[in-house]
Amino acid sequence: MLQTVDVDIAPLSEYAALMSPERLAALEDLAAALRGLRVAHVSATPYGGGVSELLRSVVPLYRGLGLHAVWHVIPGDERFFAVTKGFHNALQGAPYQLTAAARETYLMYNTHNAQLMEGDYDAVFIHDPQPLALRAFVEGGGAVWIWRCHIDTSEPNAAVLEFLTPFAESYDAVVFTLESFIPRAWRHLPVTAMPPGIDPLSPKNMPLPPEVAQRIVRWLGVDPHRPILTQVSRFDPWKDPLGVIGVYRAVRERVPGLQLALLGSMALDDPEGWDLYHTIVDECRGDPDIHVATNITGVSNIEVNAFQSCSDVVIQKSIREGFGLVVSETLWKGTPVVAGNTGGIPLQMPPGTGGFLVDDPAEYERRIHDLLTDRDLARDLAERGQRHVQEHFLVTRLVEDELRLLHRLVAGHTTAQHPA
Repeated sequence: MLQTVDVDIAPLSEYAALMSPERLAALEDLAAALRGLRVAHVSATPYGGGVSELLRSVVPLYRGLGLHAVWHVIPGDERFFAVTKGFHNALQGAPYQLTAAARETYLMYNTHNAQLMEGDYDAVFIHDPQPLALRAFVEGGGAVWIWRCHIDTSEPNAAVLEFLTPFAESYDAVVFTLESFIPRAWRHLPVTAMPPGIDPLSPKNMPLPPEVAQRIVRWLGVDPHRPILTQVSRFDPWKDPLGVIGVYRAVRERVPGLQLALLGSMALDDPEGWDLYHTIVDECRGDPDIHVATNITGVSNIEVNAFQSCSDVVIQKSIREGFGLVVSETLWKGTPVVAGNTGGIPLQMPPGTGGFLVDDPAEYERRIHDLLTDRDLARDLAERGQRHVQEHFLVTRLVEDELRLLHRLVAGHTTAQHPA
């Protein structure tokens, strides 16, 4: 059997105070129509990265709404995840040579994982390219299958896209974060756009008393009474952590005492992460005001929460970005953001909201300096960003969107009427 991730049951009532009465009623009505539906979410890793964070909150909410929801994780070794990381990068536009060996590895593991998938479901969500081919190898069953692509595939590698196309065509629905991410060659598929959302009640986003947040920051060697610039992301070239270090060094010349925190997460499906981590550590050697830490070295969701809350500015120097949950997470805490004008980030930061979108290193430096030295401006932008996140990017809105999709796909499906 596939590994099942243990999750809680989250009653919708816990989120009611953060929702409008209209949205609360709409979600309750959708859930009532789908009560008893058997839903599986399948991903590549139980930790590290946005997909696992989403599922950690989405699946409990499904269960709290009366659906029978589970979260499965596929197994794989370094060889498989090296191939799928190559696919991931290629779909975002990086050069990649698709070899016969890579094809064989991908198909072999997906065939094996399909054999491990047990249980009768009414709907199956498959997340990202790693398990995309599962649908082609799972025999029988009357479930509807949805593939959720969380990355920016607007300029994909043609060979990888062509290889994956037959698998994508086997799905009842294909979901992207933005319409602009849908490859032209896949416009014939049953596609829809649906941005993700953050969980305001998770350990990463729940309110922390200021004294607790400051104590956590101090515990990791950072002085909460001096200016702090933070980036939270995987250690991934698409997040440009080395570029962040360059921006920090330039800004520090004008803001003495500035500190940089680079908080990264390691994931089972990202074998490249450790190589970049060691490169970053070497680059930072000798500067006591740069702090590099990971989920392997003691940084959990609570620590990330504390840094996003205590930082003066958070930077997200993404070159390509599917959505960038860390942007909404930071804005939710009332902290301004300077971020790359790419992918799903502009959706979270419309003009005059949350901070600044930028396109080059000099602009990063200027805008971070502006926010560090004009705290009224920083506070005003952050407050607007917090309101925008509450209106558009909470997990309850995401679950509502997903249930609307399920309602359309399983209309008339008899198992949808099973009692909870």
